[in-house]
Amino acid sequence: MSIRPRRSVLYMPGSNARALEKARTLAADCLILDLEDAVAPGAKAAAREQIAQALAAGGYGRREIIIRINGFDTEWGEDDLAAMAPLGADAILVPKVDDAADIETASAKLDATGAPDTLALWVMMETPLAVLNARDIAESATRTRLAAFVMGTNDLAKEMLGHLTPGRTPFLGPLATCALAGRAYGLGIFDGVFNDIADVDGFAAECRQGREIGFDGKTLIHPSQIAPCNDIFSPDDDELTQARKIVEAFEQPENQGKAVIAVDGRMVELLHAEIARRTVAVAAAIEEMAEGAVQ
Repeated sequence: MSIRPRRSVLYMPGSNARALEKARTLAADCLILDLEDAVAPGAKAAAREQIAQALAAGGYGRREIIIRINGFDTEWGEDDLAAMAPLGADAILVPKVDDAADIETASAKLDATGAPDTLALWVMMETPLAVLNARDIAESATRTRLAAFVMGTNDLAKEMLGHLTPGRTPFLGPLATCALAGRAYGLGIFDGVFNDIADVDGFAAECRQGREIGFDGKTLIHPSQIAPCNDIFSPDDDELTQARKIVEAFEQPENQGKAVIAVDGRMVELLHAEIARRTVAVAAAIEEMAEGAVQ
């Protein structure tokens, strides 16, 4: 089972050369090099050039590189895509999609750049229509480059006239809806950002909530959030020990072909074995990532 760790997904402003340099030393699994919200209108062109120079220089190791462009309804979106598609990133992140037609349009635009098939399309789920159309959007992955959902909880709260309260109770419906749709069609799914950098306990609680919902990881706005995020989205020692016991138990000759067995006095089914194998694979991938992530 091959799994790529995607616990921590850090936004880095494309207009900040020092941030792009620092990103090479950070233990984030993924980096979103941002041309949208983090870049002022007058700095868009310069940010494109700085991202191009940074990726040409390399040094990002095994980190997954995603470039967030401006929407195609802005004056920058088309130029962003044309400039960013050839740079060798892993994905292009498109903001503010509303429906499956937006995905098909974005994917076709990527195709038109001549980008390799390995360049994936990620999309921000940050409008009410996107949430309402989550299933259809996710299903479009069967015929497009779509590979991941990124929750845009700040924009979603703005559009809903809602409030991101501790515990995010008003947003559990949209979060779970997008997670369900993403999982139904094999997409990556990433939680939104936590705004209060100083509130370490609140951040940790939101990471735990995101993992409980089923997100692969969480988008971050500050390097200080990387370590706790990585820790919470990684299997802990007890979880990993139990997973290995389950895998080993099902591999015993006397248990071959059985659908249910007992492990430490608890009845365990084949579905638990599948979960356990994934947990062991995730832990192995994280260990491998740690060996080469910090250059």
